[in-house]
Amino acid sequence: MASKIQPVKGTREFYPEQMALRNFIYEKVRAASQKFGYQEWDAPFIEPIDLYAAKSGEELVKKQSFTFTDRGGDFVTLRPELTPSLARMIAAKQGELTYPLRWWSFGPFWRYEQPQKGRSREFFQWNIDMLGVNSPEADAELIAVAATFLRSVGLTPERAAIYVNNRRLMDSEFDTLGIVAEKRLDVSNLVDRRTKMDSAKWDAYALELGLSQAQLDGLKNILGNFDLWKNSDELVRLFATLEALGVRDYVKFDPNIMRGLLYYTGTVFEAFETSGSLKRAIMGGGRYDNLLADVGGQPLSGVGFAMGDVVAGIILQEAGLLPEFVPTPAAVLVTVFDESMWLKSFELAAQLRDAGVNAMVFPEPAKLQKQFKFADKMKIKLALTIGPDEAANAQVAIKNLMTGEQVTVKREAVVSEIQKLVG
Repeated sequence: MASKIQPVKGTREFYPEQMALRNFIYEKVRAASQKFGYQEWDAPFIEPIDLYAAKSGEELVKKQSFTFTDRGGDFVTLRPELTPSLARMIAAKQGELTYPLRWWSFGPFWRYEQPQKGRSREFFQWNIDMLGVNSPEADAELIAVAATFLRSVGLTPERAAIYVNNRRLMDSEFDTLGIVAEKRLDVSNLVDRRTKMDSAKWDAYALELGLSQAQLDGLKNILGNFDLWKNSDELVRLFATLEALGVRDYVKFDPNIMRGLLYYTGTVFEAFETSGSLKRAIMGGGRYDNLLADVGGQPLSGVGFAMGDVVAGIILQEAGLLPEFVPTPAAVLVTVFDESMWLKSFELAAQLRDAGVNAMVFPEPAKLQKQFKFADKMKIKLALTIGPDEAANAQVAIKNLMTGEQVTVKREAVVSEIQKLVG
């Protein structure tokens, strides 16, 4: 026997049940995006590597991208993220677009990372951005979109939270502590690592970075002050807007949230499920400035976030929030009584489809019991049969596979009877 060819490491195979999960997430993403008036868009799946060199950092370009030389000799990559493509496409038509832009996308991405729970080399990602406006109210709208998605999939404020901080607020607090500009990036990284390190080791690391004991004590006070947002006009306005939008119960201030240290410039946020086994963020984003600088456009401010389908899918599965998997979209199975009735079955199925009823025809004149058993495994509720007696009287036999009951109806009444039985 020939050896089985395995899939490429880190890629994903979408059998119907996994595809149903992917589509469920896509449909909820689409609904949340459109509810706020955002337009769907997309970019090429293959991009020139130069697009990422300036904005995305050396590690992404040299270590995490699936790069190759195409047949024309160009050095290209499977896209590892969407923001550079977004910048390029907006810069190309910057003067023609209507601002603020509200765009969203859900598509595949690839990163050469070590596969583990919640992370694969191939993933689908929701990206959503508002561009061309710089206000806390715009930031609040994006957070409200995120909360709307969480609510739509059954993640209540008791099960999920969106944690918010503001980079300008933190810079102001760093000023108060006398932390010089050259150390801001290191200190921000320090804050970002706090939950991942033993507290004593974290303290020692802070002192190694050059912080004084007084500065370290002051930093700890800042990171433990969950009323600090009241010192920020941006965050006061943000929380007032979230209240007006009806999603304030999902959002908490947390001075430990930093995100995208070289990228985000204002409000930042991350969403987490609070009780499951997976401690990865469901989604994250924030406000950024000068999106188009590296691709030749004019400065443009924006706010947005991204959510991968892998973490979201695991959380929804563990929480039991996915709808029951239905193996087929067909509402009925049209059986084949025998070879002489085959075409009658096809005619009936065509009639049903024309009337908007999804119908599957069994592909051979097998014993009816075998056909009923197949329908049961596919979770089809109704099986329709035209035998010689039904054909002679222009009738159809409808068997309810859930109850075992069977009725015979006139051919012209079959659609209304099906609708009555399956809803």
